[in-house]
This record gives sequence, structure tokens and C-alpha cells, in this order.
Amino acid sequence: MKKLMVTAVAAALVAGLTACDGADSDTLRVGTLSDSRPNAYQENGTYTGFDNELLRAIADKEGLKLEFASSDFSALLGQVASGSFDVGSGGIAQTDERKKTVAFSNPYNYQSLGIEAKPEAGVSDENSLSGKRVGVVQGTVSDTWLAANAAAAQAVRFPNDAAVVSALTSGGIAAAVFDQVSAEDYAKKNPGLKVTKVITTTIPHGFAVRKGNNELLAKLNDGIKKVIADGAWQKVHQRFEPGQPVPADFKSK
Repeated sequence: MKKLMVTAVAAALVAGLTACDGADSDTLRVGTLSDSRPNAYQENGTYTGFDNELLRAIADKEGLKLEFASSDFSALLGQVASGSFDVGSGGIAQTDERKKTVAFSNPYNYQSLGIEAKPEAGVSDENSLSGKRVGVVQGTVSDTWLAANAAAAQAVRFPNDAAVVSALTSGGIAAAVFDQVSAEDYAKKNPGLKVTKVITTTIPHGFAVRKGNNELLAKLNDGIKKVIADGAWQKVHQRFEPGQPVPADFKSK
């Protein structure tokens, strides 16, 4: 009898640990950004933006519940890899280097960058960044792009978009590199700023998950197919990126 009771208690403990690990739970803890418009940001206490609203639409299709929390971009993938977050959401480009840390969903958008500056800064393209202080968010594609394409620029790394925009408007840096849609949004809200060049890439965006979490990955991929097929993707895109063309991959059939 004692042996049976010990076995039952042990089984209950294992079940409890499994539930805490999230393996059997439909509630996903989502790590996102609070200030990266229009991809992922917080407004009136709610996390929103293209990526987060698309994830909500996917969750509705798959019967999942979401719980959002903010992080700095430089820490986000490590937090997904460690299990602190089930999903990373925030315009995350699927680079080979990042794939060493986390697994990615199927693509749901593509990366494009924008160089941003005040007109008087004399910045027109990557060549004109030479010798200038240029702001980027640490660990982003903008960061790696700047190092590869404007090595003579002085990279100034910040934890988030808000800090970069603040330095740019105050004159602490001469230029910055953001996601294109973010750069254009900041230019609208700060009349002294201008997007001087757009750099288009074929790098896809994806939701990040812990390696080995294949069940969650399958649900996200199934949901992405559904929101593209029924036009929900285009509705979210129109809400947050109305001036951007819809790539052929994401048009409803």
C-alpha cells in the first residue's frame, strides 16, 4: 500500500511539473517589445502592433491563450531559448545565427530596413554614414547590417527603439537604422526626421520558439496558413502597415 501511495504521489508531482513547464498548457507566455512601432508596442496598457495582433489571430484559429510581457530585443531570444517565454514576437528576422539559438515559425513577413536622419545631417545612403555616429538597437538585423555595409560608421547601440529615436532627435547621433516600417512611423511622428534610403532584403520574419518545441511550432505554422488563406493577414497588415505592398506569399488565395 505504501509503495502504491508513493508511486501515486510521484506521478502527481511529475504531472504538476509538466503542467508548470507549459507542455500541456494552451496558455503561451509571449515575450515582445514595448516600443517598436508598428511591429510590436504597448498602447494604453495593451501589447499590440502587427506581429502581436497577427499572433492573436493565429491563437484564435488554434484555440490558444496568450500572455504578453515586455523585454529588450537583445535579451528576447535567450529568454525564449531558456523557456522564460514560449514565443518571441517582434519583427524577428530569421538569420542563420539566430537559428542556432531558437527555432522559427514559417515566415509571416519580410525584413526591410530604413536609414533615418535629419536633412541637415547629410545622410543619403550607407556610404554617407562613414565617420558618423549611427544608432541601432543592439542585436538586431540593423546592427549586423550596419557593421557589414558601413564599417567606417561609428555604431552606437541602444536597448530599444525609443532610446535610438531620442538620441536621433536630440542630436546625440547623426543617423539611425530601423526596420523600414518603424523608420517611416518615426518620421511621421517626428517632422525633423526623414527616411533617406530603404534597404530591401529577402530575410523572413518569424515567431521564435524554443528548439524542440515541435508541437507549438506546428500550431503556429498551421495558424499562419489559416490567417493567410482567409484574409486575416491582410486585414492586420492594412491596419498597421497600410502603405506597404502585400508580398505575394501572404495574399489570400
